[in-house]
Amino acid sequence: MLQAEGLLFNILLQLVVMIAAARAGNQLSCRLGQPGVIGEIFAGLLLGPSLFGHFFPGTSVALFGASSAAPITVISQIGVVLLMFQIGADFDFSLLKHPRNRNGAVVMAAVTTVVPWLLGFGIGQISAPVLAPHADRFIYSLFCGISLAIMAVPVLGRILREFDLAHTEIGVVAIAVAALNDVTGWVLLAGISAYATATFSPRAVGMQLTGIVLLGAITWFVLRPLVSWLLEKMPIKRGEVGANALAAIVCLIFLMAMCTYALGIFTMFGAFLSGLLFHANRPFVDAWRAQVGRFVLVFFLPVFFTYTGLRTNVLGLVGASDWAWVTGIVLAAMLGKIVPGYIASRSCGFGHRECTIFGALMNTRGLTELIVLNIGYDLGFIPRKVFTMLVIMAVVTTVMTGPLLRVLLPRAGYFRAQRVEA
Repeated sequence: MLQAEGLLFNILLQLVVMIAAARAGNQLSCRLGQPGVIGEIFAGLLLGPSLFGHFFPGTSVALFGASSAAPITVISQIGVVLLMFQIGADFDFSLLKHPRNRNGAVVMAAVTTVVPWLLGFGIGQISAPVLAPHADRFIYSLFCGISLAIMAVPVLGRILREFDLAHTEIGVVAIAVAALNDVTGWVLLAGISAYATATFSPRAVGMQLTGIVLLGAITWFVLRPLVSWLLEKMPIKRGEVGANALAAIVCLIFLMAMCTYALGIFTMFGAFLSGLLFHANRPFVDAWRAQVGRFVLVFFLPVFFTYTGLRTNVLGLVGASDWAWVTGIVLAAMLGKIVPGYIASRSCGFGHRECTIFGALMNTRGLTELIVLNIGYDLGFIPRKVFTMLVIMAVVTTVMTGPLLRVLLPRAGYFRAQRVEA
């Protein structure tokens, strides 16, 4: 009993530190004109070996020691599961109804996924002998490709709200591109993860593919009408999800997460898939975001960011060689999004100044990127040093978006918003 109480004390202490640091980082980031999530990511990095763990190693071990690592890991993963449900539910495919928006979004999503993926794969092939000599070169390169290709709908959404672009044509197309990019990215990631963890026997792969197809069919033909029936029988009242409906939905999320885990493609994909079942019901989505989503953002995500920060050691990059690789990765990530985003939007009939804004928005990564990197790291195909390099890339490219928009928006006739999304 005393041992359990001691473990609980350590976990609660960790949670206090994580949540307080993330909230402070959030507010500081907002004051500096960045989305709050950027400050939360930095807070997680600063609590890890890049700062706190380096200067106070004894205190760091006592606070984030191995005794409570497993519970914190589980809490962070539950947070990711709930977040992925919210991301799936937030997708609004009605944004693609206008022909130019639809065509532009499809073209931009395709180009800004394929080009950076090829660049990332190429970097993986070139860097594998130096940075990942013990990893499978092909799978390592696949993860490098997806790391450069994927965007971040939650962070981009915050940026669009901050700059009052959410309901403009640019904002509508940009979030649609991000949605398509994320759907494509998660499908690719699921395939890469399945390929990386498969036994490669035809029977095992065949059973896995059969299971995925079967789950998709059950989701579409059984769960979709079931969810519609559930929301009809338990409608949103006064902007709140009822307790019975909430319990049923949470059980559905976790069961879907368990299904995809059983298929070897990670729990978060099941949560994301279950979120897509609810995206058409906007009253539910709004109620969920207000009732559950804010708690997820304030409680669970700081745990995830700290969990990532504890794995990231910027001070572990030593010498000109390591930082040359970082520079190369960041430049490839920027060029792979900004240039194709500009060219693709220009080809779809948008003006030069609008296209420069599209290019800047396509460069946003952040939270989704960190989820991808953690998967690759957990599977053992992204070494710790490369993990750190890619985290730096994700942070740098996301931080760039705000300053770029402040320069580009006035030139295109847009006025920068004064409020900041917390």
